[in-house]
Amino acid sequence: MSEHNMNETQDKKIISITEAAKRNNVTRQAIYVAIKQNKLRATKETTRWTINVADLQDYQNQKYSRTKSVFDGELLFDNDKGYFSVNQVAEMLSVPTQKIYYATRIGQLKAHRKGAAWVIHTSDIKEYQEKHVSKNTNQQEAG
Repeated sequence: MSEHNMNETQDKKIISITEAAKRNNVTRQAIYVAIKQNKLRATKETTRWTINVADLQDYQNQKYSRTKSVFDGELLFDNDKGYFSVNQVAEMLSVPTQKIYYATRIGQLKAHRKGAAWVIHTSDIKEYQEKHVSKNTNQQEAG
C-alpha cells in the first residue's frame, strides 16, 4: 500500500469536529457539547479535536431522540395514537417549524404541553390544515 493510500485510510477513520458535525447533521457547537459532556469520545491533539469514526457511530447510536421521549410513563409522540411533535407537524404540512409554533401561540392550532414539549393530535392538525393551510394555498393560487 502506498503512503498516499495509507493516509486516505487513516483520514477516513479519524475525522474533525467539522466533519463529525456534517455527518451528524448538527452544528459544530453540538459536537463540542457532546465531547464536554463525555457523550462523544474525542482526542485533543495540540489545538485540534479529532474523533474516531467508530466513536462517532457509538454516539449516534446512543444519541437522545425526541421520538423516544416519555412523559408520565407514556411515549410523548406516539404517532400510532395520533400524537406528533411540532417538528413532525411542520414536516407533514410542508411549512416552517416557526409557523407551527406561531399557530399554537395565537390559538389557530391546538397543542398540549407535556413537560417541556408541545404535543399535537391528528384531529387538531386536520382542523388547522382545513381552516388555515389549504385556505392560504387557495388564496395564493387565485392571486
